[in-house]
Amino acid sequence: MAEPVVPPTAGLALRLSDLRPWGKGDLASALAQWLGVPAVQLTCSGTSALMVALRTLRALAPQRDEVIVPAYTCPLVALAVAQCGLQLRLCDLRADALDMDGDVLRMLCGRKTLAVIPTHLCGRVADVAQALECAHEVGAYVIEDAAQALGARLERAAGGSGGSEPVGWQGDIGFYSLAVGKGLSTFEGGVLLARDPHLRQALAQTGEQVPSSVWWELRRSLELIGYAALYRPCGLGPAYKAPLQKSLARGDWVEAAGDDFDDFIPQHPLGRWRQRVGGWALQRLPEFLRLTEEQAARRCARLAAIPGIEVVRDAVAGRARGTWPVILLRLPTAAARNAFIGRHWGDGSGLSLPFVHVLPDYGRYDHALGTARGDKVDVARDWAERLVAISNSPWLDEPGFEKLLRQLAAL
Repeated sequence: MAEPVVPPTAGLALRLSDLRPWGKGDLASALAQWLGVPAVQLTCSGTSALMVALRTLRALAPQRDEVIVPAYTCPLVALAVAQCGLQLRLCDLRADALDMDGDVLRMLCGRKTLAVIPTHLCGRVADVAQALECAHEVGAYVIEDAAQALGARLERAAGGSGGSEPVGWQGDIGFYSLAVGKGLSTFEGGVLLARDPHLRQALAQTGEQVPSSVWWELRRSLELIGYAALYRPCGLGPAYKAPLQKSLARGDWVEAAGDDFDDFIPQHPLGRWRQRVGGWALQRLPEFLRLTEEQAARRCARLAAIPGIEVVRDAVAGRARGTWPVILLRLPTAAARNAFIGRHWGDGSGLSLPFVHVLPDYGRYDHALGTARGDKVDVARDWAERLVAISNSPWLDEPGFEKLLRQLAAL
């Protein structure tokens, strides 16, 4: 019998009943109702959602062509910006939080800025108010990258007296991902939302221009069936652990982390059957998020007690309630992180890296960065070199977590 494997993130497993081709077909309405927003727009991926947002904003402000993103983010963001004919700018990070440095951001914003993209990386809530202030001062927009934060919420006022609203709703536009291993997955999928009704209409008009593709929808549907079958502790061996070990044996950390993207980004509508699958699974998502949040709270307390280990928290202290697909740790040194991840990444215990490098350090994405290759990213680079993620999947049981605690304490 295959040895159980912990997935790198806490994704909501699909059930056979989720694959029913009837009922729960209006995923957009169900998501909007759960989030508490007027409407959402579905796309075939989070990256496609970002591209719809960027093309919409470029049509509204054609004289602007710069997009500011955190220097430590998914390479797909850089590829999406480049494919929309826009120039990337990289903002360094705060030393005390996994978020953009406000002083650096203010210096980068100017008359050419189209959008600022604060990122709720790994479900940790970024300071969108800071991004809004900097962007709106120069007439630019804010797109919240909440790809990994579906279900996260932010209190409207300190102390919670004003209620809460979903992360992704503070900026001019927000988007989520429904990709593999996310809290809610249609294998690939994306969700767009915007507070302003005129902007929602503009996004919908841009989305209507995306052509249908029977081939891509058929492929994603088959992949979703495979995901439903294999996203299990015993199914992840051939699907995840074996390819991971091959990448690590070659010393290819970029491939092992899944950071090896090509330039082609599929764009097509999200098929009706996959929407139904998402609709059935959505009924279980609130309880799943509650359980993983409780598990993360217990485990973060124990991890924080280890000398030299920093548990990464939300950038908005006291107001945020993020999601917990992983527990992010910042280790004391790059050498300690590399030794730890190098020894245990491939053993199926649920360790991973959010991303291997800051964007300029990949090399393979230089064509998408353009002049941003020269942006100063020293603090972000230090973050990238010391971060490690522990899966918050319920399949990482207590003995497995205890083992990781002992390994971290021995560093």
